[in-house]
Amino acid sequence: MKPDSLYLGLDFGTSGARAMVIDAHGQVISQAHCNYDIADWQSWLLALHWLCASLPAPLRRRIAAIAIDGTSSSVLLCNESNVPIAPPLLYNDASAAEQVPKIAMHAPAGHNAVSATSSLAKLLYLRQRHSSLAAGYFCDQASWLAAMLTGKAGVSDYHNALKLGYDVETLAWPAWIAALGVDAWVPHVVAPGTNLGKLAPEVAVKLDLPATCSVRAGTTDSIAAFIASGARTPGTAVTSLGSTLVVKLLSTQRVEDARYGVYSHRFGDLWLAGGASNSGGAALRQFFDDATLATLSQQIDPAQASGLDYYPLPSRGERFPINDPQMAPRITPRPASDVAFLQGLLEGIARIEARAYALLAERGATPLTQVLSAGGGAKNTAWTAIRQRLLGVPVRAAEHDAAAYGAAWLAKTGPDLLDLQHDT
Repeated sequence: MKPDSLYLGLDFGTSGARAMVIDAHGQVISQAHCNYDIADWQSWLLALHWLCASLPAPLRRRIAAIAIDGTSSSVLLCNESNVPIAPPLLYNDASAAEQVPKIAMHAPAGHNAVSATSSLAKLLYLRQRHSSLAAGYFCDQASWLAAMLTGKAGVSDYHNALKLGYDVETLAWPAWIAALGVDAWVPHVVAPGTNLGKLAPEVAVKLDLPATCSVRAGTTDSIAAFIASGARTPGTAVTSLGSTLVVKLLSTQRVEDARYGVYSHRFGDLWLAGGASNSGGAALRQFFDDATLATLSQQIDPAQASGLDYYPLPSRGERFPINDPQMAPRITPRPASDVAFLQGLLEGIARIEARAYALLAERGATPLTQVLSAGGGAKNTAWTAIRQRLLGVPVRAAEHDAAAYGAAWLAKTGPDLLDLQHDT
């Protein structure tokens, strides 16, 4: 790569699409954001084209490589020309519930593909409803968009393929996939960051990008955000404090326990263990808007416990670290003081976070040594102090937490996911 080369990351998340360009040192050079209709694959393409066109032309012509992250388990069934034959099934679509017993007959007990929202269940669901399609491709969001850049379909990365049943331990499709009759539809799987080839000539012209620009295999949006954080040492974790609470811990050991919603992604030679709780910002916003949260938080003394024992949830049901779809929120008694009430809520979410990391350690993951915070809640200093007190390890905000930054870093470094020593 030339010294003045730039690298483009494209993030297709649940709340919009973002482009970020970085240089060889990891400095952000340019970025853009747009809304898109996640339920419309044509909107995906329009967003991709708009994001590229929004970058200054002199920068576009220096882009050496592109990587894309997308929402995990948002999928498409396409014909032989890689044109979708139906709208996408999104990450949270549970229409394939009827397929779960069939998967459970063949998959190992507790496998993460044994779920109505898994990519594998959606593949079975779509094949049943489009049985006349003799050949074609089954694609996750990131891989389909990458294929639209290269003109080469049928390749995915092992992060997006995890919930399709791919064995990330052996890096191969397990024999039981063939028993489901879908082995002809699953993609060839490579490591995230693998060079997929150059831009198709007509795409390079249309997007005003160099004909020499490479496209790299992508990842999921949550793992792209982890890459962005720069975490690279076992025991380092990233907690995402968004609408929900998501924890990911870099571990030397793989941990899986479907009873508690625990699973691991491969991360180079290490493992990214974690899970997602339904608690988080959505539970807080039932009571306070962002401005009120900021004002009340400034009045909290994080060193003095509230004495309240809350388990904040936006509605009934929890996934992790307690897997109970009928679990009710616990947010009483409510004190007269809004400051005390908010402190109780923040402490409750912090206890859930601490319990999550303790559960991972109990299941064999590398013990927690530090936490990098991402998402809107990372800016709340009182909450950070509360979390550090309950976690018992240093807690600080990640300098970079945008998934688009992680995708750009993946474009720059290629498949060496542990080469994460960017400026933080």
